[in-house]
Amino acid sequence: MIKLTAIGNLGKDAILNNVNGKNVINFTVAHTERYKDAQGNQKDKTIWVDCAYWTERTGIAPYLKKGTQVYVEGQPDVRTYTTKEGTNGATLSLRVSSVQLLGSRTNEGGNNGGYAGGGYQPAPAVSNGPSSAPSSDITEPFDDLPF
Repeated sequence: MIKLTAIGNLGKDAILNNVNGKNVINFTVAHTERYKDAQGNQKDKTIWVDCAYWTERTGIAPYLKKGTQVYVEGQPDVRTYTTKEGTNGATLSLRVSSVQLLGSRTNEGGNNGGYAGGGYQPAPAVSNGPSSAPSSDITEPFDDLPF
């Protein structure tokens, strides 16, 4: 099995669809890398990932808005195609198994890098698989560690 993880921003609002009685949330994630070419010129390279999140947990869909930074993981799929002009193209798609909200962009400019909150505030991850985390809260004091 190949697993792909990506952190990026949503290119547009997610769309919740129902296909053959199953829910799927479709969205695109973009990541831009900045680098210098051989002549020393700064270049940007943006990679777009088409994501399909097949889940019954559709409550996250309203939070998947354009500009929101997310962490996604799942199984990748590369699709090749031929354009009308006859050139070859390829798209990277991801069958999402887990998605986590990392932050969102604000419409106002500012010194916080374009993100609300000014810092990382993790959100709970949403996953289709079984959870290995215990469901009970820790009731013992933290200072009674056995080491």
